[in-house]
Amino acid sequence: MQESISKAEDKMKKSVAALEDEFKTIRTGRASAALFDQVKVEAYGTPTPLSQVATVSVPEARLVVIQPWDKGLLSEIERAIQKSELSVNPSNDGKVIRIAIPPLTEDRRKEFVKVAKNMAEQSRVAVRNVRREANDNLKKKQKASEITEDDEKKGADEVQKLTDNYIKEINLLLEEKEKEIMEI
Repeated sequence: MQESISKAEDKMKKSVAALEDEFKTIRTGRASAALFDQVKVEAYGTPTPLSQVATVSVPEARLVVIQPWDKGLLSEIERAIQKSELSVNPSNDGKVIRIAIPPLTEDRRKEFVKVAKNMAEQSRVAVRNVRREANDNLKKKQKASEITEDDEKKGADEVQKLTDNYIKEINLLLEEKEKEIMEI
């Protein structure tokens, strides 16, 4: 029984961690190196994550500087950033790429909040699916007489507590991200 519950908890933790990673890709008014985690650069014939071909730094609140390790990749990096959905305008000075992060308009902020809410809802659904799987597993074990009816009931209660905790954590993450996005 405990193994089913700990497996469920691991899966729920992974759902929350995945949500945190997804939230990092949502643009706020401030510069962040994590914004560029999803950018793939065509380097030496292969799509490569930006972080593997350049150093991404944030020297100021609204500025990102990307310094490629190979100067020959400057134009490829610039092209990859322009193709991305970040809607930022990179400027290339021959050595580094500078990206000024413009403040978001009210409409864009509201769009990003909707995106964040959608991500959070998907995460909550994933947690609930894990709960359903764990409960089904406990019922199967009870039917196969591996655990008693009382153990099945206790297990279901524990799984529900885990679910409530992780959904609360998802809601808190969403609240924080909303504040961050709506901040001017």
